[in-house]
Amino acid sequence: MSEPRLVVDAHLDLAWNALDWNRDLMKPVAEIRRFERQFPDAVPGDCTVSWPELRRGRVGLIIATLLPRLHRKEKPRTFFQSLEAGYGACHGQLAYYRAMERRGVLRFLEDRDALQQHVRQWLQPDVDDQPIGIILSMEGATAILEPEQVAEWYEAGLRIVGPAHYGPNQYCHGTGSEGGLTDEGRRLLQEMERAGVLLDMTHLADQSFWEALDLYGGPVLASHHNCRALVPGDRQLTDEQIKALAERGAVIGAALDCWMLKPGWQVGQSDPADVSLEDVVDHIDHICQLLGTAAHCGIGSDLDGGFGKEQTPHDLDTIADLVRIAEILDRRGYSHSDIDGILYRNWVEFFARAWA
Repeated sequence: MSEPRLVVDAHLDLAWNALDWNRDLMKPVAEIRRFERQFPDAVPGDCTVSWPELRRGRVGLIIATLLPRLHRKEKPRTFFQSLEAGYGACHGQLAYYRAMERRGVLRFLEDRDALQQHVRQWLQPDVDDQPIGIILSMEGATAILEPEQVAEWYEAGLRIVGPAHYGPNQYCHGTGSEGGLTDEGRRLLQEMERAGVLLDMTHLADQSFWEALDLYGGPVLASHHNCRALVPGDRQLTDEQIKALAERGAVIGAALDCWMLKPGWQVGQSDPADVSLEDVVDHIDHICQLLGTAAHCGIGSDLDGGFGKEQTPHDLDTIADLVRIAEILDRRGYSHSDIDGILYRNWVEFFARAWA
């Protein structure tokens, strides 16, 4: 089959990498790796993402995050000790994206017209002069100091909020915790719907997931999630949740973290050689077979999301290798139309509907 013209990645923590890990993402991945190997304890492993690498892989549209989280190996210091510090950190990350915008590296996509024009340009053969499009998201809503601040963040460019991350926060319960929405969380979802901010269901604990799905009436997505039927754990979606998301028109992005792909794979112990992109496609295929359609599947890689090459499928060296997913889908009998959908079109059509 021919090389994909465009890839959409629905979850990348680029500003977090640039600021908290002090990475110059304007450099090629190989150069960043050589530099960081001088400091073996500074980062978890070899990086896989940079702006040049995105372009090389024709990853021309991404959901880029604001992430109010520290990168620390000591878990008690993984998160900011005050909400105000997380708020400040996210504004710093936003400033990084705006600085990249000034350099012509990226463009913010904040409405349907901008999205569709950007996609038309990236579907042309020569995209050397085209910026990478970003849709701005917040992973974990702790940097929204009170629900009424949603409108302020929307004016700053924020278009998606995933209220949860790991553990509970002032709004809801996330991965590794149990519980529902708080009163503040219910108000947050109401303010999001009023402002037109989309809801990312990723990381929500089961009770919070179902309560949020019932309360929020706007478009929902699952930016980076895999299947609990294949790999047990509360970080994964149950078949019931997958069906409920599909009924709401959501797209689910396949994540590339090894422990989410292979049963029993353990961080720091298991061999990444045991996981391949075939395992990623297994999760995509499970959703397609469950729903009887490929229309709700996409990619949300989460590459360099607190881990590096040591925790990614062995046959992916950098993010430019996401296109190999197309080859695997082709071998498994997926049509070219479905492959294009999974690689980019499902996400594009989702946002076109959401912003109509």
